[in-house]
Amino acid sequence: MPISFNSVLPRLNSLLAAAALALAPLVAVAQDTAPGTDAAQPATVSQSPSGLTMVGQLSTVPAPDLPIKAWLTLDVNSGQIIAAQNPHEKVEPASLTKLMTAFLVFDALENNRLSLDQAVHVSEKAWRTEGSRMFIKPNTQVTVDELLRGMIVQSGNDATVALAEAIGGSEEAFVALMNEEAARQGLLNTNFENASGLPGETHLTTAYDLAMLSKNLIETFPQYLHYYSEKEYTYNDIKQNNRNRLLWTDATVDGLKTGHTKSAGYCLVTTALRDGRRVISVVLGASSDAARSEFSLQLLNWSFQNFDTIKLFDNEKPVVNARVWQGQVETVGLGGLEPTWVTVPRGKGPEVQPVAQYTQPLLAPLTKGSRVGSVTLSLDGQILREDNLHVLSDVPEAGLFGRLLDKVRLMFE
Repeated sequence: MPISFNSVLPRLNSLLAAAALALAPLVAVAQDTAPGTDAAQPATVSQSPSGLTMVGQLSTVPAPDLPIKAWLTLDVNSGQIIAAQNPHEKVEPASLTKLMTAFLVFDALENNRLSLDQAVHVSEKAWRTEGSRMFIKPNTQVTVDELLRGMIVQSGNDATVALAEAIGGSEEAFVALMNEEAARQGLLNTNFENASGLPGETHLTTAYDLAMLSKNLIETFPQYLHYYSEKEYTYNDIKQNNRNRLLWTDATVDGLKTGHTKSAGYCLVTTALRDGRRVISVVLGASSDAARSEFSLQLLNWSFQNFDTIKLFDNEKPVVNARVWQGQVETVGLGGLEPTWVTVPRGKGPEVQPVAQYTQPLLAPLTKGSRVGSVTLSLDGQILREDNLHVLSDVPEAGLFGRLLDKVRLMFE
């Protein structure tokens, strides 16, 4: 009895599909990466808390040697830590705590739970809060905008508690929100006991967590950063200067926050914007106001002068063009959904080695934005960063004959 091709086709199609699926777990290195690269990840000798290399270790210019508890410098554009000392050591944040308080206030403003012109009742508790003060009076109404200036420019603990109560109903409830937000941001070594930064046995954080919080604040709420560059604020006929001395000595500095208690020492999180590039420095436990300013400026200058931040790829330029099987086209670009920036020692940009890894075979249909692999960026044998690879354009499935042909080809790959 003659055998019909149509009766055999479903069985053949099933067998070829099974053969194709058997190949799916393979991971391949993109063929058009930089010459000499391969899939093996080189051993790193000095890593940041995120597991990637601190680029400062690859520079011939040594990092500043600072006599303080901990410090860190971070490039906001690339998100890379340049260098750090004791980045995970738990320390008291003092008024750097107010960075998290401000983050939650800004979030409430953006989600219409507060407004800048909203009048806030000043409680007895807020008025009696010890430490630095805005000098608000109890049982009065003060706007959110005024309280923000009192908290950020004047570092007023009274203003901080008033804002906390406006959002949480009580400072205790607000502190719970602070710790929830810290967990959401992955600040694993941070715990808050109050909104203002008064000393507490478990009121602790790290240089790394403060840098990440500051980066998140800057990137999430750029519309409110102007508060941090205000040099003075007058309320109730009392003028107070911003305690960040660098606002007067360096025109590129536009924030962020000072902190001081006897046990924490003098602390400062600083950020500066130079030629479109933003850097954050964290200085913890300096011996004086002048020292924290001097050390912060040292870190900023060292970071800007000895490192470049370059854009390697953007969302229109693929990291790699990958072979597609069973699709209406044979190749598709793979890359990032956002531009890829990398920080390297000055002049080292052309030496960055990208290695792309993605699931093979790539089978259509593919949807734009789907994650299919990763790209590792290395310099001098050290991993600088790892990013996801996404499909940059839709790839519809081919017709029956095209799919069948590719399945046959895959069997002999």
